[in-house]
Amino acid sequence: MSVTLDPRDRQLLELLKVNARLPVVRLAKALGCSRSTVQLRLKALEDGGVITGYTVGVTRAQPSPGIRAMVLISMESKNEPEVVRALAKRHEITKLYSVSGRYDLCAMLSTESTHELDAVIDRIRAVKGVVDTFSTILLSTKLERPE
Repeated sequence: MSVTLDPRDRQLLELLKVNARLPVVRLAKALGCSRSTVQLRLKALEDGGVITGYTVGVTRAQPSPGIRAMVLISMESKNEPEVVRALAKRHEITKLYSVSGRYDLCAMLSTESTHELDAVIDRIRAVKGVVDTFSTILLSTKLERPE
């Protein structure tokens, strides 16, 4: 089923991205419509597969693994499938994005130490088809929203 989103639907989705637990009454007030209109729109968005679930943000009881980093990877385009398969096997890589520009991939890593991070980056560089990498350590999260 295909759902066409109008500006009010898009605004509703943006409000839910910021706080998926907003009461329907507050959503209606923010959108300038009735509570029943919001309920009907939510139902249509859920039935249409636009909204696939709701989430809650949780403060971590303990800090996440010590080091988080972003590694940009340049590769030979003919080796992309093999490079992606090899990187997908690394448990330290939590996300892998295709990107445009000088680099081809962006890998998000999580390790316990800088020593471990260094070793993982060395393993990434050793993958056949990887030409170059550029790494940066993430220091703190200033804003995080569910995708």
